[in-house]
Amino acid sequence: MGSNSTPEAAPHHAIKIWEVNEDRLASMQRKISDKPLLLSESAGHSTCCIFRVPQSLVDINGRCYQPHIISIGPYHHGEPQLEMIEEHKWRFLGTLLSRTQGKELALEDYLQAIQPLEEKARACYSETVRFNTEEFIEMLVLDGCFIIELFRKIVGLVPWEEDDPLISMSWVYAFFLRDLLRLENQIPFFVLKCLFELTRMPSEVDGPSLATLALHFFNNSLQRPDEVIAKHHNLEGRHLLDFLRSSLIPPDCKEPQLGCKSQPHFIECVSKLRRRAGIELSQVEADSFLVINFKRGVIQMPAVTIDDFMSSFLLNCVAYEQCHSSCSKHMTTYATFLDCLINTGRDVEYLCDRKIIENYFGADAEVAKFINDLGKDVTFDIDLCYLAKVFTDVNQYYRNGWHVQWASFRYTYFATPWSFISAMAALILLVLTVLQTLYTILG
Repeated sequence: MGSNSTPEAAPHHAIKIWEVNEDRLASMQRKISDKPLLLSESAGHSTCCIFRVPQSLVDINGRCYQPHIISIGPYHHGEPQLEMIEEHKWRFLGTLLSRTQGKELALEDYLQAIQPLEEKARACYSETVRFNTEEFIEMLVLDGCFIIELFRKIVGLVPWEEDDPLISMSWVYAFFLRDLLRLENQIPFFVLKCLFELTRMPSEVDGPSLATLALHFFNNSLQRPDEVIAKHHNLEGRHLLDFLRSSLIPPDCKEPQLGCKSQPHFIECVSKLRRRAGIELSQVEADSFLVINFKRGVIQMPAVTIDDFMSSFLLNCVAYEQCHSSCSKHMTTYATFLDCLINTGRDVEYLCDRKIIENYFGADAEVAKFINDLGKDVTFDIDLCYLAKVFTDVNQYYRNGWHVQWASFRYTYFATPWSFISAMAALILLVLTVLQTLYTILG
């Protein structure tokens, strides 16, 4: 018989309860209750329209979103490389004050006119504006008056001072055109309109509107006819970038509604469309380069000039549409359409030959890279874009078996003069052989 063994007592383990550091706890509670500083409370509202460009786009396109010579608005205010034009802003404000003395306007009148708009203006920025009331209003008045006076001087409503460096150095104007259309470099359009109406002299009552002045200012690069500009004399926008973008959106190029999906797909590049389905591209006249159609195997597109201005403008328009949930995505759609058409420099070369692209940007390969980068890392709903029908129609034509066979035949036998001559020689030889055979049989 075995002896009964007494079980050993289990060892006791002391459990130490971790105590939360009171200072850490208080710090966390403060962070929970603190309002965000980098993102304003209005960032998610439709009123918010001036954004910092997402870092993903900055990584692709570099400094295309940052001003090079002039700061407008709070995001780049005070940066050392922009100080030169900052001094000229005060000079322009001084000449404006002198010119409007006839209306008995003093500097305090300008500040008082903008003060009621302060809260509304702050809500336009996605980041918290770290200026107090006086600083913010001063900045809006200074920047707004400079822009308006610059428009008036360029259009010819107000004479330039003799030997003004801003007009004698032609490169400055080119940088103004680009810097005033950068997403991070904006003030609200309603601020510009308020200052424009305030400083409008009696002799200007029947003169051009703010919209007309702005369109003529940027027309040095866009080159639109006067009758097209006249259609937009009452146009407004959220800021200058949105204003110019809106002027290029034709009224009949609307985006489809949610229930009208046609399930389109992306299209192939120009080289494949031509070689595999015989689809060609043709340049047409239109008020805007956004007007694109597809008829009888031909993609019809207006001409567009790709240069330093247009590249910067398109990049900032796409960035704006990516950030603002309430605005249409016309420029993003156009950029995506170009990105589909262009894979290599050969595609650009063909579009240049067809007078659809005027290349003042660089080599064809550089344009191709720019277009491909323009469409990178962007959110795009092909079902709801204004070119949804064009995408659908091109794909249907491309997948039609008869079109593919005919295009293959043309590419094989008619792609070059020598292949055409060879095909004709073979056809003639075939005809002669048939005739000789018939002659032999009948003889």
